Amino acid sequence: MGTVVHLEKRINNSYSELKHSFEDKLILVEEKIKTKLSSKVELLDEMTKYHLRTGGKRIRALLTLASAKLCGYSKGIRDVNLAACIELIHAATLMHDDVIDNANTRRGKKTLNKIWGNQSSILVGDYLLSRCFEMMVDDGSLEILKLLSSTSAEISQGEVLQLQHKGEIDMLEETYLKIISDKTASLFSAATKVGSMLTNKESKIKEALEFYGKNLGLTFQIADDTLDYNSEIKFFGKEIGNDFYEGKITLPIILLYQKANTIEKKKLKEFFEKKERLENEFKKVLLMIKKYNIIFACYKKAEYFINLSSNSLSIFEDSKEKDILQNLTSFSLERTF
Repeated sequence: MGTVVHLEKRINNSYSELKHSFEDKLILVEEKIKTKLSSKVELLDEMTKYHLRTGGKRIRALLTLASAKLCGYSKGIRDVNLAACIELIHAATLMHDDVIDNANTRRGKKTLNKIWGNQSSILVGDYLLSRCFEMMVDDGSLEILKLLSSTSAEISQGEVLQLQHKGEIDMLEETYLKIISDKTASLFSAATKVGSMLTNKESKIKEALEFYGKNLGLTFQIADDTLDYNSEIKFFGKEIGNDFYEGKITLPIILLYQKANTIEKKKLKEFFEKKERLENEFKKVLLMIKKYNIIFACYKKAEYFINLSSNSLSIFEDSKEKDILQNLTSFSLERTF
């Protein structure tokens, strides 16, 4: 999809602007995370420090900070503490994801489970979640505690649902959307809604930010799944094909199976029924993806959620934060990293 490359600089700038606007607070978020993950248990300390060095976009933390400021939060550090909490929930789910997927790399570096094994990785993920709940309790808001607790449960349900449908080549789009809504969009939604809770905004404001975050998260995940089959884009720290090799059924494969002919359908089914998939099989899938213009079709599907996300912010008065959050909807779809 050529427009992705042409728009790369402008789109990536929207994320850079968000990060630059909250640079000082993001430093505090990082310090908070380091403090909470510090442990006297040597292995635990070593593994969490390694995780921190792998970096990440911190987009969920930034969403919390931006939403809080959009709603007028200016005094105190609750936004920083809760942004750190959101990031720890995300990190814990990634650790558990990597174990389930038997992943070897993430962000261009070896995964925790690849270095220290599955058992240690699961326990470290649990440790992060425990620290999260400490932070929720320390915040003192029962409303926020309830939101983030239910979000953690949603993420787990999404993981189980994905596992339940693993290798299901004829998966319904509806099922796929339910999986990514629980696994990804729920935490985006919580991150943005938390910002409105810090200033006790009325229900319509909370609902607007919740809706914004949910649809942004859906767009973000669709884009991520699509990037994994887009051989025409050069990536930063990302190799294509991971979902295919792990046997994940995502939107590109769902749409491809819908359009494929009988022989191609049979091939796809054979590929995903196998315990392991090979490079030459991935190349065949890429040719089919190109033949049916699946990348474009995926982006067209995601544009619907972009519009929903952006339009939900119309309730807010014009401001720098509003502009940044609206621009981020385009970044979530057309990013290349």
